[in-house]
Amino acid sequence: MKDKCNVLFLCWANSARSIMAESLLRELGGKKFGAFSAGVEPAARAHPLALAQLEPHVTSEQPVHPKSWRRFADADAEPMDIIIAMCAQSGALSPTLFPGTPIFCRWNFPDPVEAQGSTAEQARAFEKVFRQILRRISVFVALPLHSMKRADTITTIDNLRETDPSASFKVDDDA
Repeated sequence: MKDKCNVLFLCWANSARSIMAESLLRELGGKKFGAFSAGVEPAARAHPLALAQLEPHVTSEQPVHPKSWRRFADADAEPMDIIIAMCAQSGALSPTLFPGTPIFCRWNFPDPVEAQGSTAEQARAFEKVFRQILRRISVFVALPLHSMKRADTITTIDNLRETDPSASFKVDDDA
């Protein structure tokens, strides 16, 4: 793998989980990573509760907004080294749709947008998913990706979901 690793986080609406992952990787990964996110059916805007989770933790002034995955599938698009599906629906996309030969992994997180209950309960759902993503990104940025073989990289990144200490929050790993 080259010195700078481009990572695309895919989700259904690109309004919460993938936006949080993109922002956290940009914050924690420094110059080692290019962080991007996109959705299968992008929302009109990032979810306010996702942005509220990011606000105290992310210093980057780079704006985040939902984008279509097709932007990254164009022949002239910057190739991604790693694509991480954040939900089962986005995991159905094929890595062959993207330029180059990206590594395709799955980290399925529950969608906090679907949380029911009071505003406080919804905010807690966003915080829980945010913390899960933060833990996983923290481990991810510490991996020696540049010295790993492709097959080892796929297995290691996919297995981060297995060792996540937040496993008590139900995660759909059927993909």
